Amino acid sequence: MSAVSDRLPVFPWDKLEPFKATAAAHPGGIVDLSVGTPVDPVPELIQKALVAAADSPGYPTVWGTPELRDALTGWVERRLGARDVTHRHVLPIVGSKELVAWLPTQLGLGPGDKVAYPRLAYPTYEVGARLARAEHVVYDDPTELDPAGLKLLWLNSPSNPTGKVLSAGDLTRIVAWAREHGVLVFSDECYIELGWEADPVSVLHPEVCGGSYEGIVSVHSLSKRSNLAGYRAAFLAGDPAVLGELLAIRKHGGMMTSAPTQAAVVAALSDDTHVHEQRERYAARRTALRDALLDHGFRIEHSEASLYLWATRDESCWSTVAHLADLGILVAPGDFYGEAGEKFVRVALTASDERVAAAVERLR
Repeated sequence: MSAVSDRLPVFPWDKLEPFKATAAAHPGGIVDLSVGTPVDPVPELIQKALVAAADSPGYPTVWGTPELRDALTGWVERRLGARDVTHRHVLPIVGSKELVAWLPTQLGLGPGDKVAYPRLAYPTYEVGARLARAEHVVYDDPTELDPAGLKLLWLNSPSNPTGKVLSAGDLTRIVAWAREHGVLVFSDECYIELGWEADPVSVLHPEVCGGSYEGIVSVHSLSKRSNLAGYRAAFLAGDPAVLGELLAIRKHGGMMTSAPTQAAVVAALSDDTHVHEQRERYAARRTALRDALLDHGFRIEHSEASLYLWATRDESCWSTVAHLADLGILVAPGDFYGEAGEKFVRVALTASDERVAAAVERLR
């Protein structure tokens, strides 16, 4: 029996371990800017909601409580500008990475089908295609792809790793092309509330989708905007025909968000104050790191949104990783996200103020 893991690429983060050891040996300790994992506290109102729901002895439902679905539809309309969103248009998921990895399989894709994603992208898009034994293709502009056999098109705006934002005009053009060719669009919008020099737009906005959700689904996460990476809280919004099919499959698979987490999500989506406060923290860290990197001789491209700076010294990304590791700073090499990133590094904003200040001091 061939192991399923044989279909997958080498787990990229394992290659970073020697550089992590070098950075950790720095007298002032490591400043880990490699993985975008939140470090700030979970807002108190969310913690209280989780604790209040802790006595949950029964099984939760895959579709979530009516209160959760109300919170999801309300947020989608309020924050994304979508219209006429009902419970049939939303579906909670167990963190967005789970969805990305297993979506092609749950859609019934396999050999002969194609899954497309940006040339520079989150590695799990490829993993999802490989798990389903589907073909994976990359693009610069998806409308230039051959639509034959193309069943799933991933968009990612704001982008991980580059922070690039697709304009409303580009999204409208892509959605129209996908519909013309019968291609299902999933738009990963997990960083949509973290725009800096750009205001990200959802595929669910009426100007983009024309008021119809046919053939489009957006993916959202509370990991970054509410510091809930440890809660595994995310959701889908869009085409009810697609979500209904996924709901049926996920019921059989037991892919349910825990009841306390569902209650926490209701609290998180009902409050915008903590999101604005967290944005301010990230904005300050971003300014400090950006200025220090530029002064150190880096060039920063895109990065107009999301939680990363896409930086280069026009050398091998691994040379840059080694250089920064000697300063006690760990970053992610750009080739983790595709060959086009071979001269870039991804610098995460997810470190404490004290650690960011240490990185700035070392760079200067």
